[in-house]
Amino acid sequence: MFSWLHRGLRTWVMRDPQSSVSGARRSRGSGRVLDPPFWHTLARPARHPAARPYPRAMEFAPSARSTLGVEWELAVVDPATGEMVPRAEELLRAIGDRRFDHEFLTSMIELITGVHDTTDDAVDELRRMRDTAVEAAGRIGAALVGTGTHPTSQWRDQRQGDDPRYRRVIEKAGDWGRRLVIFGVHNHVGVEQRDKVVPLLRTMLDRLPLILALSASSPFWQGADTGYASHRTMLFQQLPTGGLPPMLEDWAEYERTLADMLRAGVIDDLAELRWDVRPSPTLGTLEVRIADGAPSIDDLAAVTALTHCLVEEASRALDAGHEPAHLPSWLVRENKLRSARDGLDATAIVDADGTLQPVRDALGDAVERLAPIAADLGATRSLAAVTRVVERGGSAALQRAAFARGGHRAVLDELLEQLRA
Repeated sequence: MFSWLHRGLRTWVMRDPQSSVSGARRSRGSGRVLDPPFWHTLARPARHPAARPYPRAMEFAPSARSTLGVEWELAVVDPATGEMVPRAEELLRAIGDRRFDHEFLTSMIELITGVHDTTDDAVDELRRMRDTAVEAAGRIGAALVGTGTHPTSQWRDQRQGDDPRYRRVIEKAGDWGRRLVIFGVHNHVGVEQRDKVVPLLRTMLDRLPLILALSASSPFWQGADTGYASHRTMLFQQLPTGGLPPMLEDWAEYERTLADMLRAGVIDDLAELRWDVRPSPTLGTLEVRIADGAPSIDDLAAVTALTHCLVEEASRALDAGHEPAHLPSWLVRENKLRSARDGLDATAIVDADGTLQPVRDALGDAVERLAPIAADLGATRSLAAVTRVVERGGSAALQRAAFARGGHRAVLDELLEQLRA
């Protein structure tokens, strides 16, 4: 949730920025640890905004085109009750692997892949990591659940980790910060040149509702049905810098926006910028963060493959000089709301004239259209999971069906089983 830049993909393996994704799989190049970003070199901001330093131009460390890294957040729970328990540190010690890390709450962990050339390789690593985490959890008498919000655990019972960043969340957001008992999937996609980042971000704004609808897995909150397929979305955008990013023109405007936010005291560092999709300058990636937590490997594969292929599709369009026309900001917000509320049953507005398309149809069209790109990205197997999720129904619908059969106990049992499957 809050790992980007501070932990994230700790060492992004840098490769030839000019490499292409078409044809055979790319070979790996040498890795290096990136220099700290410019805002980490700034003195701690003074209390008065006028005293805040104005940062110099931001560096962007290019990555090889459409390389991929994934972060997957999971809840640590009692296997008997399914309720969250503050045993993340104990579990991390039992795992003993730095690819697993603590997160905002003492009852959640994060799985962080290395950098991959293909979607399927990234998903395979996460499958192995899932197995490791499940086995270690069993040894200490715990279990794991993947979902956008925990269906029943109370936010007042959760504790934040002992980290200054987490304390700042509470200082700035108050109870909205304390209510963030939420979990997501974040995909980092490599970008080979700085000037493509903002155009890619603009294009992905129009695609975010598809990713959100596919991933929506948080219908329940504090034991109640919220009426949303993704209540996580509604919670997270309450943060001062959460939700959709502004409509940026180019990298220079992005730099000016961040500089103004730093100088005005809106953020203290870039890690506090929690947009649904955002650049990661030190990693050389575009980070897509809108997806709810994934209950299963199949759900994870679907959202990761769709995201990976959509970013590469947008990158190819830019290379051909065909950046698509963008939806107005009000329409992007409306489509996000529709996906958060209705999940796979949403109907999206596809243009300013009000043309409508069911999200299920849009996802079917996307899978067909993206098939050649998936072949180049090694994503064919994972992209097929999109069709399976659409056909069986998304996690929000499955959780509601489980509740109808046996209440919250049935929901928790199903989530426990899906994570292990």
